[in-house]
Order: sequence, then C-alpha cells, then structure tokens
Amino acid sequence: QLVESGGGLVQAGGSLRLSCAASGRTFSNYAMGWFRQAPGKEREFVAAISRNGISTYYTDPVKGRFTISRDNAKNTVYLQMNNLKPEDTAVYYCAAGRVYLASRYDYWGQGTQVTVSS
Repeated sequence: QLVESGGGLVQAGGSLRLSCAASGRTFSNYAMGWFRQAPGKEREFVAAISRNGISTYYTDPVKGRFTISRDNAKNTVYLQMNNLKPEDTAVYYCAAGRVYLASRYDYWGQGTQVTVSS
C-alpha cells in the first residue's frame, strides 16, 4: 500500500514536500516513481529513484526544481518541489516498480492534490 501526503495550495515560487509511505512489502526491493495528472491531461512521469537511492531521473520540466529521495529505513519516498509554477498543478501519485525506469509500475498510491496559484 502506498499513501501520499503533503499536497496543498501554494503560491508560485513556493515549495512543497510530498511524502509517500509504503507498507506491506519490502520497500527497498522497489524502485519508486512520482507521476502527476493535471485536469484534462494524461498522467505523466515526473521523477524516479532506484532501489538503493543512488540513481535518480527527472522529466525535463522539473529538472533543477524537484528532488526525489527515499529513506528505506522509514519506507518512504519524497518529492521536494521548489520554485513551483502554476503548470505544476496536478494530482501527484507515487508508484512502486521492480525495475528502475521501467515503463511498468506495479503499485500506485491514491494521489495528493498540488495547486499552485499565480
């Protein structure tokens, strides 16, 4: 089970940190990803992190602003979002998969809303 938290309403230029707490399986066996879905748009990839946390990857629009990290001792993955822009407004989902950067993710959270006002 994956449970996201930390979403909310923030002004442009502000910051939020999303958390995703995992339970039920061995967290360190899974690569983790963050995705987002804006109203009327398809879900899109945001960031991914390998099982040991050494490797990370970002979609171009968030590079330099977002940071994905994980704490395997706490079974939690984070997404630090800085310099937020209105176009970052979306429901953000975390996901767990067996293979880092694979197209398939096996488990998904329920999502947390992020709204950035201009």
